[in-house]
Amino acid sequence: MRTAIRALPIPELISNGRPKSVVQLVAGQAQQAPNALAVNAGSYSVNYHDLNVAANRLAHYLVNMGVGPDSIVGICLERSPEAVIAALAVFKAGGAYLPLDPAYPRERLALMLNDSQPRVVLTRHEVLPTLPDGDWRVVTLEDEQHRIDSFPTTAPLVLTQPDNLAYVIYTSGSTGEPKGVEITHNSLLNLINWHQEAFEITNADRASLLASVGFDASVWEAWPYLTAGASLHLPADEIKTSPELLRDWLVDEGITVSFLPTVLAERLMQMAWPFRTSLRFLLTGADTLRRFPTTNLPFSVINNYGPTECTVVATSGVVTPGLDRETLPTIGKPIRNTTIYLLDAKMQRVAPGDAGEIYIGGEGVARGYLNRPELTRERFVEDPFSREANAIEWHRHLADGPGITGETPVPHRLYRTGDLARMLPNGEIAYVGRVDDQIKVMGYRIEPNEIIAVLNRHPEVETSVVVARDIDCSEKQLAAYVVLAQDSDLGADGVRDFLRRELPDYMVPSIFVRIDSLPLNQNGKVDRGALPAPDADNTLWEQEFTAPRTPLESKLAEMLSTLLGIDAVSVNDNFFLLGGHSLLGTQLIGQIRGVFGVDLALRSLFDSPTIAQLAFEVERLLQAKIAAMSEEEVEQLLATAGLI
Repeated sequence: MRTAIRALPIPELISNGRPKSVVQLVAGQAQQAPNALAVNAGSYSVNYHDLNVAANRLAHYLVNMGVGPDSIVGICLERSPEAVIAALAVFKAGGAYLPLDPAYPRERLALMLNDSQPRVVLTRHEVLPTLPDGDWRVVTLEDEQHRIDSFPTTAPLVLTQPDNLAYVIYTSGSTGEPKGVEITHNSLLNLINWHQEAFEITNADRASLLASVGFDASVWEAWPYLTAGASLHLPADEIKTSPELLRDWLVDEGITVSFLPTVLAERLMQMAWPFRTSLRFLLTGADTLRRFPTTNLPFSVINNYGPTECTVVATSGVVTPGLDRETLPTIGKPIRNTTIYLLDAKMQRVAPGDAGEIYIGGEGVARGYLNRPELTRERFVEDPFSREANAIEWHRHLADGPGITGETPVPHRLYRTGDLARMLPNGEIAYVGRVDDQIKVMGYRIEPNEIIAVLNRHPEVETSVVVARDIDCSEKQLAAYVVLAQDSDLGADGVRDFLRRELPDYMVPSIFVRIDSLPLNQNGKVDRGALPAPDADNTLWEQEFTAPRTPLESKLAEMLSTLLGIDAVSVNDNFFLLGGHSLLGTQLIGQIRGVFGVDLALRSLFDSPTIAQLAFEVERLLQAKIAAMSEEEVEQLLATAGLI
């Protein structure tokens, strides 16, 4: 395979012979256009001057607490302008930020914190109960704001080298625990430089920020734009999960570039868009893209691929509308300064057209896994092709000041992804699948062994296996197959509650199947292909029938009973296991829209397949709608919906 050719650096990104840092680039934008909008979240917005000053002061505060190069600082904040300021402040202090999603269970956060041992954790009062106790110093920003404001408005004198850590993000682990991926500033800058060049980013762009802080897409959604003087826009939670509301928000907000998870992007690709759309690029990734865009979209759709271990993106390509629907869109070609090899089990190149495991080399490859030297050696391997003539790359020596550039053959590392792909005649890469048991559901990379490890700790579970099953050939859901103790009467609610103590919601299976024993193949391994399909007989249900408890649940139960032709529905019964499918789901969504006047995405039904979960989603959208209505309008809406 041909090695990617390194493009010349963009002049504005170079200073004194070395790449500018994120800190320098953002500070430069603050100096050039201090009043320009940097981050906007509805009623809360911040310009570049205020962003830079706030980050400078917080950086001094962190330095005063001992933060420096390669120090880890936890950020346990919701998706917000404040989270962006905190991450920039960590950069300015020379440290590496560790995103901690407040939605994660305390036990999972404890694993991450005990493993990474951050010097400081930044948070706010409303998410403070989420954080476990430990040796780290917890700082609630409201309490310390007066002291933070007393520090200088100029940046602290901290020199960050390209090989220092920029951030650490935890991913699902095959050993039963999450693992921290270490990304350096050099890798982050490579992502930024490629992105700005590939999509012609300027200070006139307006980008969306939808990903939670714990998802590595948030890195890609933020720094290429803030370093270019563009503005970031954060939609409300109820908007980012509804395709119709999100499309309207993208149009009304004048967004020019947006990244959306694959499932959500597929919905928007099939929708009609108004003429006044400003969107230039719709970027997607994190899961297998199964649809092509329609021919009348006013923007380009870009499919991207890349593990967290390779700084978010490794390949990228335009998805051309109107292609043969029997194929799937490709994942494009390697991005700048990235090399892709397709290798067999002996790390030899496969023949053209054959499937091989994806090995990734280049600037984006992570330093490794935090505190996991053995796992790092297993997944980050020496590049056997690096000394070939066509694999010699320009190597910058930074030890002696500005550095000198020379053509030096150096051994490189490759990240072994576990993904299978084949090379097409046009040079694009077609994703095939996995070589192991790792799965992706709703864009999240999940190691089933991590779920199995928790499941098997339940006193009534003897053994288990977790797989992703297609529901109605359109969506995947996690299904756990469990062998229970002989006299166990464990219900789905008991298993689910047990898992939620340690796992985030996206890792909690929506279906639990009871089997007598795990089917094994001739090698003694679990034969996943022999696992039975979930049905009404083998599925674990809730231990007790729970009748609707609110007028909203009663109305939804009435709709569901009529659609499915059954007498009664427990609020915890799974729509799909009762016989529901996408067509009926679409009808249910239409009825909800007609009765309650809210636009619920079909994806919400896959995420929230029970009446209890669905009622929560409908109520959330209703509250947002009611907030803009008069008392008379609210009373009329509730009466029409049968809620009063």
